[in-house]
Amino acid sequence: MTERREYVFPVRVYYEDTDAAGVVYHANYLRFAERARTELLRAMGIDHRTLLTEDGIMFAVSRCETDYVKPARLDDLLEVRTSFARATGASFWMEQEIRRDDEMIADLKLRLVCIRPDGRPTRLPDAVRELAASDPTQTNH
Repeated sequence: MTERREYVFPVRVYYEDTDAAGVVYHANYLRFAERARTELLRAMGIDHRTLLTEDGIMFAVSRCETDYVKPARLDDLLEVRTSFARATGASFWMEQEIRRDDEMIADLKLRLVCIRPDGRPTRLPDAVRELAASDPTQTNH
């Protein structure tokens, strides 16, 4: 975590991430962002397996808004910067920036909902709600 309570996750662009022109395929930015969100939660002591097996819950993306600003290319070293924006009863919002050095590559705003295995929404775990509530970078969506 940084001073701004961003979690920074490094990603190297591999051949498998690119199209024939060596540019990252648009859906792969979502894969990079998913890995960063998972590692953020893991760094805060929350892992998906335990949430499912012990608490019977999981998170699903219910909204994702992505602005693709510049292309990332083969062998680029990127950073996915992730922060909580806010939380409510059963959902939370996150913001993610994919950057190459000081350049914005992609900007994502996501809403994730806490669900049970049958797909019904359920209340967020206190630990997740507290993480989002204590974040000084909160914004309104």
